[in-house]
Amino acid sequence: GRLLASGRDADIFDYGPGLVLRRSRRGHSMAGEARTMDYVRRCGYPVPAVEEISNDGMDLVIQRIEGVTMLAALGRQPWTVRHQGTVLADLHRRLHDIPAPDHLPGAPVGQGDRLVHLDLHPLNIIIGPAGPVVIDWPNAARGDPAVDVGVAWLLMAASDLPYEGAKGTVLRSARSLLVNSFLANVDLAGVKAHLRAIAEWKERDANLSAVEQREMWRVIESDGTKRRSLRGGRGGQRQ
Repeated sequence: GRLLASGRDADIFDYGPGLVLRRSRRGHSMAGEARTMDYVRRCGYPVPAVEEISNDGMDLVIQRIEGVTMLAALGRQPWTVRHQGTVLADLHRRLHDIPAPDHLPGAPVGQGDRLVHLDLHPLNIIIGPAGPVVIDWPNAARGDPAVDVGVAWLLMAASDLPYEGAKGTVLRSARSLLVNSFLANVDLAGVKAHLRAIAEWKERDANLSAVEQREMWRVIESDGTKRRSLRGGRGGQRQ
């Protein structure tokens, strides 16, 4: 079928009534991701149903969710921003109630036995007819819920907004409302203690721009958490 969307690692194609095909562009197997999605769905969490996967794992057929991302929904209905923050917090809580399955690796930051998504933010939530559905599970791991919350916090607060003037001001204000609503409805115990380690891990992510990396550290330093430079293999702090 026709190309519907392209993500960082895969293309999404129409695959007939109620289905889409995800095809890896980088030759990565999605077998582990499909296994995680099956497990999470059996636990009653809102994820697309897995229909079929190719033998090499590079073609994955899943349920098509009709709707828009939470980010797009906020663009259409900005007055719902506080509500969407509580929806995001609820999705985190529900996910972290699920024990991690044995096949998942440990998270790169923190230790724990809960299922963590490590990319659970408004771009990976589709608001469908039956409610929000969480997509993109390649980073799922066994870990500490506080780390999952911290990742979402930093990614949302540091997202690059390519607008200036009045529109940029409005979008930055809306983002602040969303982040604050999210943080007001999650358990922040232990989250701040992980922020520096999360930023050091995400600093290696080629998908984050230099602006977004700087913004992550700005958020952390505004909270009094100092940065340890990774460049050049040197320790110490960057002020």
